[in-house]
Amino acid sequence: MSSSTPEESRSIDDHCTPDALLHTAPARDVTPEDLVMAAGRDVTPKTLDWARRKLETEGPAAIEKLLP
Repeated sequence: MSSSTPEESRSIDDHCTPDALLHTAPARDVTPEDLVMAAGRDVTPKTLDWARRKLETEGPAAIEKLLP
């Protein structure tokens, strides 16, 4: 059984991706459908209304709160 730490067991080529590189802004405007699907919900009139309200209050940044 090895007593190495996770850092010691990584190869020289292994590295962590900086958090800033993991987050990207959408290439286009966020639609209510995008927001519903990012939330893991079914696209229905009720969830589309929820997404429209959320986009009106929070803007496109609303999707960033749902996605890593």
